[in-house]
Formats: sequence, C-alpha cells, structure tokens
Amino acid sequence: MLEEKLDALAQRMAEHMARPFPPGCRGLSVEGQDMVLLDANAYGLVAGVREGTIGERHREGLARLAPVFAKVLPAIEDEYAAEYYTHVRDMTVLAAEVESLREK
Repeated sequence: MLEEKLDALAQRMAEHMARPFPPGCRGLSVEGQDMVLLDANAYGLVAGVREGTIGERHREGLARLAPVFAKVLPAIEDEYAAEYYTHVRDMTVLAAEVESLREK
C-alpha cells in the first residue's frame, strides 16, 4: 500500500513539474497567502515526504496546508490557476496519507 501511494505521489509530482505556473499568480496574494510561496512550500513538503526525510516540524506544516487550501481555492478566480492549485492540494493530501502510513 505504501509503495503504491509513493508511486502515485511521484506521478503527481511529475505532472506538477510539467505544468506551467499560472502567470497571473506571480506576486498575487489570495486570502492573505502569497501564491508563489504557497506553491513552493507545498512542493517542498511533498518532496520531503517522497524522499522520506520529513520531520515533525514539516509534518505539522503539511497538516497546516489543508485549511489554507480550503480558504484559498474558492477565492481563486482564474480557471487554470484554480485547477493548478487543486492539483497542488491533492498532492499534499496524498503526501499526508503517505506519512500516515509510515507512522503505523
């Protein structure tokens, strides 16, 4: 089960890297969140999970992303940006599942 989730996470990360960053999000703040930093922070945490190098502080950071995405996603007006950040959110959810499986 863990290996399947790790493979799925690697696939989502590759898909993410293949997508262009939404140009309208550069320098944009949505609901108080800098969109470039949100993307970079989320990807960095996900990459740490994929590599198996995440510590307690980063696990907490990963957990804090769920409410951020819940607040930000409905406020994104651009269709591509909303799709892009939904994908980022889904990556973080999958990464949290991987961490949960590792803790067992």
